[in-house]
Amino acid sequence: MAFKSKIKWVALFVLTLSLASLVAHLSMTKFSSMNLVQYSAKEALSHDFPNSGSPTRRNKRLWGAVRSLESLQPHANPRSSYPVPDENTNGFIYAKIFGGFEKIRSSICDLVTISRLLNATLVIPEIQQSTRSKGVSYKFKSFSYLYDEEQFIMLLKNDVNIVKSLPEYLKAARRRSEFPTFKPKNSASPNFYVKEVLPNLRKAKVVGLIVTGGGCLKSILPPSMSEFQRLRCRVAFHALQFRPEIQILGLRMVERLRASGQPFLAYHPGLVRDTLAYHGCAELFQDVHTELIQYRRAQLIKQGIINDELSVDSHSRRENGSCPLMPEEVGLLLRAMGYPSKTIIYLAGSKTFGGQRLLIPLRALFGNLVDRTTLCSKTELSDLVGPEAPLPADIFRLPLPKREQQLIDQWKKAGPRPRPLPPPPDRPIYQHEKEGWYAWILEKDKEPDPSPMEHRMQAHRLIWDALDYIVSVEADALFPGFNNDGSGWPDFSGLVIGQRLYERASSRTYRPDRKTIAALFNITRDEMYHPKRDWMLSVKEHLNRSLSEDGFFRQSLLSKPNSFLSHPLPECSCRIPSVETTKQIKGKDGRIVFGGEEECPKWMELARAEGARNDDMESAEDDNDTVEQLEPDAVDATSSLTSLIDHDEEWDPND
Repeated sequence: MAFKSKIKWVALFVLTLSLASLVAHLSMTKFSSMNLVQYSAKEALSHDFPNSGSPTRRNKRLWGAVRSLESLQPHANPRSSYPVPDENTNGFIYAKIFGGFEKIRSSICDLVTISRLLNATLVIPEIQQSTRSKGVSYKFKSFSYLYDEEQFIMLLKNDVNIVKSLPEYLKAARRRSEFPTFKPKNSASPNFYVKEVLPNLRKAKVVGLIVTGGGCLKSILPPSMSEFQRLRCRVAFHALQFRPEIQILGLRMVERLRASGQPFLAYHPGLVRDTLAYHGCAELFQDVHTELIQYRRAQLIKQGIINDELSVDSHSRRENGSCPLMPEEVGLLLRAMGYPSKTIIYLAGSKTFGGQRLLIPLRALFGNLVDRTTLCSKTELSDLVGPEAPLPADIFRLPLPKREQQLIDQWKKAGPRPRPLPPPPDRPIYQHEKEGWYAWILEKDKEPDPSPMEHRMQAHRLIWDALDYIVSVEADALFPGFNNDGSGWPDFSGLVIGQRLYERASSRTYRPDRKTIAALFNITRDEMYHPKRDWMLSVKEHLNRSLSEDGFFRQSLLSKPNSFLSHPLPECSCRIPSVETTKQIKGKDGRIVFGGEEECPKWMELARAEGARNDDMESAEDDNDTVEQLEPDAVDATSSLTSLIDHDEEWDPND
């Protein structure tokens, strides 16, 4: 009896300890959860750069301007006889624009140019991705969802007559589809509009254009039409201003990035499903993403956009430069250039195909990788989209089970005997597997139509791309992950490069040759994180050359035939005379791509001379000190990419 009572006391003691432990853990969980805070980019940057707000000297080899391009200045004003548009035009042109941010921006510039060419009145284009049918806020029309209508009309009043809508007496006829409609290609020539569209415009007084390919006018026009090219620049770089709410938040994001007193680099991965499918880069991804790319490629082949096989060798395409640089590769290239691990990198792009998994290696190399979600609060982002009506819940329903008679009929039609055993029943598809835009591939062979929520998210991505565009243009350095892809569609990085080239040609904009980069990585594929010194010097040499005339020339040859806005020179620039003589560089077709700019007006020379005087005073101060941005642990094994490169100056692009 005494033994049993001892066991009871021991059991009671153990039970009491367990209960006390449970209460202690629950109380710790309650109080500790109150102290949990979300990640804040501001706090992270202030931790890495404690002297926030104080001016810091920059490493000119990483952030300095390219001197050989400093004489190029923006100059898109008319330079010959350029009459104001007549009020009595040939008629109205209305247009519907399909596509994402970059296609919309490029198409609007073409539409204004065509309206000037045909002496037509342009109706504010309709952006189909932001119409009311897509579930956007009732506060905005399709164009004003992204751009400022009033500024657009006012800044182009000396170029084209623009109205917000057709006159009332013509609206009913348009609803009845009584007016001729054209669907021009993005390579349509001016002769097409003069010979095909203009007669219909004069006859019907209204013509509709449906723009789907990111443009409706060929990129390179004859020299006699240089004024039309400059009109494109005035539209893209001056008249197309984002609505004030987007502009204010975008500039606020730039201020937050520079609040630490450090420069920042913008990086756009360019991982878009359509482009990856076009070039056959499916094997570079894994799991469901490979299937999604292949499905989209099959669609493009069926539509006649691709004249190639469905299954191709993605690795050979990558070595040919047709596939994008992966985020991990970009991180290694930047470390080889000498950028320290604390470098602030802004990740542009409203959507990165492949998800956050692809960005893990880049975040490991650069801890200060931020995007709009870490720089802005949820309230700031939701205020941009405005009040939206609630959408019906997308309730998932399992497919209806087959009746017994259906199973019997299916068994009888299974083929000749002996028949194999029927497959085991499918496992249930759980709710969490249905969450996501890719879930359809689990049970269907055909991609379903976008849901109302997906339509709304597509409209939201226009705003997110606009914010990224503002930050990327203002960045101290830019590294594109995938541009000049040869697809013929305008790309985000190309438009950003073009505006940076127009506003300040000497800004630090990398233009890597993906074919060369792929060859370099093939050399050190097994030792990517511990490369040899010669490899790092080769990377540094190539990237520095891409900053100067070599990259400038290559950009012109590859980008300009597809998108004039990606390389608006020499038409939209002028050159301030300098001591160094500039050699003219001509392309294969004989056109001058560099060195053929006109001299700038005198007032621009005086303004630049004053600015150069101030810059010389600042650079003289910088030369008195050695600028080192590397952190103290930059010489350890994990950062060996940058340990040897800081003292190598022979590959400076300004030398």
